Amino acid sequence: MPPEIADGAANVLPRRVALKAAGVSGLAAVVAGCATYGRASVDAGETEGDDDSSSKSGGPTGGAAGAVLASTGEIPVGGGKVFDGKNVVVTQPVSGQFVAFSAVCTHQGCSVATVLDGTINCPCHGSKFSIKDGSVAGGPAPQPLSKVPITVDGTSIKLA
Repeated sequence: MPPEIADGAANVLPRRVALKAAGVSGLAAVVAGCATYGRASVDAGETEGDDDSSSKSGGPTGGAAGAVLASTGEIPVGGGKVFDGKNVVVTQPVSGQFVAFSAVCTHQGCSVATVLDGTINCPCHGSKFSIKDGSVAGGPAPQPLSKVPITVDGTSIKLA
């Protein structure tokens, strides 16, 4: 029998090293996946600028100024709606007040997914943002969501 198998203490270290190596490589795969999740639009050629409508943290895409996003009736009072194809989330904090933000989380660029209980929520790492002003309400996000200019024309909500 080889000495590393015959000596019980000698094969514990190689087994621990192998398990740690497997854990590290698995962690690296998860981190790599998180770093690219929600970034397909940037990789596909989205241009990035420095204004509120398109920033490094992601701005609206897929629509020009004046493009209709939704009707006012689609946005619940105290809630909101995420427009995935446009990287925009529109909220209605109080009746008749509509606000829009980038739908790209400031933590690692994932797309926010839901608007519930007064917050805009990112599924990747749990960041939460206020529906009132996009400020960080919880989680690892370092900055608020950037505002996106919109106009309300009758019952239509449009990109400004």
